[in-house]
Amino acid sequence: LRREFQYWYPVDLRVSGKDLIQNHLTYYIYNHTAIWPNEPELWPKGIRANGHLLLNSAKMSKSDGNFLTLTEAVRKFSADGMRLCLADSGDSVEDANFVETMADAGILRLYTFIEWVKEVLASENTFRKGDAKTFNDKVFESEMNLKIKETGENYNKMLYKEALRTGFFELQAARDKYLQLSALDGVHWGLIMQYIELQTILIAPICPHVSEHVRQIIGKGSVLNAHWPEIGHIDEKLIKSSQYIMDAAHSFRIFLKSHLTVKKPAKGKPEAPPVEKPNLATIWVAKSFPAWQSAVLTTMKELWTKNNKSLPENKIIAGELGTKSELKKYMKRVMPFVQATREKMETLGIAALNLTLDFDEVEVLNGSIEYLKSTLDLDQIEIKFTEEAPEKTREECCPGSPYISFMTSPGVVINAVNPQKCSGLFSVDVKIGEGNTVGDVLRKIAKENKQIK
Repeated sequence: LRREFQYWYPVDLRVSGKDLIQNHLTYYIYNHTAIWPNEPELWPKGIRANGHLLLNSAKMSKSDGNFLTLTEAVRKFSADGMRLCLADSGDSVEDANFVETMADAGILRLYTFIEWVKEVLASENTFRKGDAKTFNDKVFESEMNLKIKETGENYNKMLYKEALRTGFFELQAARDKYLQLSALDGVHWGLIMQYIELQTILIAPICPHVSEHVRQIIGKGSVLNAHWPEIGHIDEKLIKSSQYIMDAAHSFRIFLKSHLTVKKPAKGKPEAPPVEKPNLATIWVAKSFPAWQSAVLTTMKELWTKNNKSLPENKIIAGELGTKSELKKYMKRVMPFVQATREKMETLGIAALNLTLDFDEVEVLNGSIEYLKSTLDLDQIEIKFTEEAPEKTREECCPGSPYISFMTSPGVVINAVNPQKCSGLFSVDVKIGEGNTVGDVLRKIAKENKQIK
């Protein structure tokens, strides 16, 4: 009996509801300290309190019909679907919220992952092999290592919602970004298989059945025998560069949509003709912030340091900026800039207040020029510094936030006819402009008709 006691004690972790904190859990500690006052090594090592579970944002009640048993939940959503939704419901002492629509979405996401794995295995010959040395390869590898680190930390802290976020949702987002950015260079087979195996391990504590099933599909051993992956090299600069491209492409697509939108005419005026689709663009990059923005960022950083590494309320920031004479003529634009910077800090941290970037914008943009041409459907993109830009463009641009202007060059429309007999692909009209290469023309034809590979 004593040997068994010494084997099991002390208690590593006690998990209970938050309603037991004031009495039961408190006396749980008192009792142990009273029984073994001089042997702290036998006291409980940890206690975790959790909230109660809401169902669809309401308290569970049989009388109201808002009730779901574990057995019913497993039958309705599957074991892993239920576990995923429970993990996503919340970690704190606040009441967690089990939302059935989220459980349905979770099942769909797990099913989609399994089917995607099958499609990958069936199309192995379409992937690139050899060394994983492209820019996007290295970014994806760094992001996988980062998610190993973050997810391991979250599991150790019993933050299952955060572990699900970093080890499933964000890891899948990194995969999707890699697939999108590597569409032109080709997706690396080894990295994709590494991702699949990693995904099975990171979600195994939450969705063990899906993990086990996928590992059987890819021919790996049981997840029960798998070791937690080692954290490889994490290149923060590469990750920031890649995210910069994604953010820039997103803003460029918004600019393009705005460029093509015809403004509604004033009452009684004729409608303006549709805007011709552009085929050229210039991306403007700023070497430094305008003087007034630099002053704002410097002040915010000083206040962040004085306020124990936390930004004070906007009211305090506004009061401090209001004393600076060089900002008087820009006061209408100062606080919107402060708020935008505050929102950037939620993802970038203190780096959002830096006056320079950790990477060369022009080099990163040039390295992704083919992706930008493809996603914006442009023939040519030129990259310039804002010293050559009009005043209005210089005002719109700052380090980390490039600006794009679109243009349309004249071209000739040719009709390409398919000579192959018994084909459903008959002909296609293609506009060819000055400077277009054979590759540009092929890309345009493929974009016009998705059946053309």
